[in-house]
Amino acid sequence: NYFMPSETLSEKGPGGGGWILMDMNLAVKTREGKVWSQDESGYARIYAIGDCNYGCVDEPGKKPDDWPIPPIPKISYPGEEEAVIAIRNIEKVDKLVFRGVKTDAFGYPLKLATMHWPWGAGMFATSLGPDDACFVAGANWVKNSGLMCVWGSPCAVQKEIIEASKV
Repeated sequence: NYFMPSETLSEKGPGGGGWILMDMNLAVKTREGKVWSQDESGYARIYAIGDCNYGCVDEPGKKPDDWPIPPIPKISYPGEEEAVIAIRNIEKVDKLVFRGVKTDAFGYPLKLATMHWPWGAGMFATSLGPDDACFVAGANWVKNSGLMCVWGSPCAVQKEIIEASKV
């Protein structure tokens, strides 16, 4: 994230900080909470998804449990879900700004999608060598949450199936 201006990077977080800050729409924001890439219509043009982002939307003066988006693990599934939300927002901004479309197919006003805690963020398949692994489910932002439900060689096979089925 060295290429981003310092005002868009976290001062804390994994590895000591330097993660791209995001708002509820996944748009890059500054430490002051302002959208960094706003166009003349007021819409964000640059989004931060996956491992590059801070992994949460914090709220000064509140504990992580009370943040709009508590810390999300830096694993693949949340990044995939963030990508879906960001691309939908890009499509909606395109409709609003360049095509003049103000409603969706059902007549509801077009609104940007917001991020949420991804349900799959609490599942981890961790390789422990070629023939060993462990799988944790039910984890969240609370320390020591989750349950190791599969381990050993069956989990190594599970991890291989997960990796082979990803497109």
